Amino acid sequence: MTQHFQLLKTDTATAARRGRLTTRHGTIETPIFMPVGTQGTVKSLTPAHLREIGAQIILGNTYHLNLRPGSELVRDLGGLHQFMGWDGPILTDSGGFQVFSLAKLRDIRDDGVAFQSHLDGAKLFLGPKEVMGIQQNLGSDIAMVLDECPPWPCERDACAKAVARSHKWAGQCKQIATDSGFFAAGHHVFAIVQGSTFDDLRREAAEGLAALDFPGYAVGGVSVGEPEPEMLKQVAATTPFLPADKPRYTMGLGTPPQLLKMVALGVDMFDCVLPSRVARNGLVFTPDGPLNLRNEKFRTDPRPIVEGLENYTTRFSRAYLRHLTVAGEILSCTLLTIHNLHFYLDLMAQARAHVEAGDFAAWHRAWIERYETGAAARLTG
Repeated sequence: MTQHFQLLKTDTATAARRGRLTTRHGTIETPIFMPVGTQGTVKSLTPAHLREIGAQIILGNTYHLNLRPGSELVRDLGGLHQFMGWDGPILTDSGGFQVFSLAKLRDIRDDGVAFQSHLDGAKLFLGPKEVMGIQQNLGSDIAMVLDECPPWPCERDACAKAVARSHKWAGQCKQIATDSGFFAAGHHVFAIVQGSTFDDLRREAAEGLAALDFPGYAVGGVSVGEPEPEMLKQVAATTPFLPADKPRYTMGLGTPPQLLKMVALGVDMFDCVLPSRVARNGLVFTPDGPLNLRNEKFRTDPRPIVEGLENYTTRFSRAYLRHLTVAGEILSCTLLTIHNLHFYLDLMAQARAHVEAGDFAAWHRAWIERYETGAAARLTG
């Protein structure tokens, strides 16, 4: 495999990294946040909106896109990029999280997972062959291996079995990608490290997958209900045992301070539905913590949500955005999602700049303190 990830700089006081990941549809500057487009769309936004706010890569969901509209249809219509009108990189998850989240509708076996569709109850099977075939149909720039995500809390024996099963599936996914020409065509496949709260299992999984020499690695099984200190502990127990010359991706989180804490632990890539989901309920992010625009105090507020964060939403006052939100107008979803995703993307751009400048450690501590102090003041005020 050709070199696709450059480690440009590392922070001397933390494990933060500045990197560059090359894909078939473009180059990604890391650390980076990836907006989530589960069904082939980032809810309420167009690809033009995403480009305007600096999105470099977005996510699609293998499980959901295979159910509807079907990966063969997407393939026949030119692949997911053409289907959804997005010409940048796309990462697709494997459906492994649905194994966790749809626990009542699935049966985990050694050869894969038997699902019952949450849409109509139809039976579906996802094994390494199926997962890689679906992602090849979609044309993913980065495909994720099939894994088993243990719940929290979980028993050690059950977790050890999930780690072993995930390792076996990862090896099979890589072999399928090799045999089918997926790697040769320039696509990447990332492995996923599990292990729940057991540090030794995390290390065992990370070292075992590192030996298989994947193009990239993800920390899985975090943000599944555990408290934040435990979540950070799991990431800290994983990243030191992943290859330094490969990108590292923590899946499915989090708040702005959590992202910066993860960057400090050596993570390069993130995704989360939080910024787009809460936007649809009137919650927006600022450097001084989140604001609930439904609050009466914003009814006459003439200011933009955040001064200096320039995007299409900036031209509208908090008063107008509150009006749209309270009135249930669809435009509020678009405008607040633009703001929240831009806030996340801009935060990662700031992180990259401060790693390059050599002052990331002090900057990220000060940023988190300001955010958390403002958030706490709103709660008590």
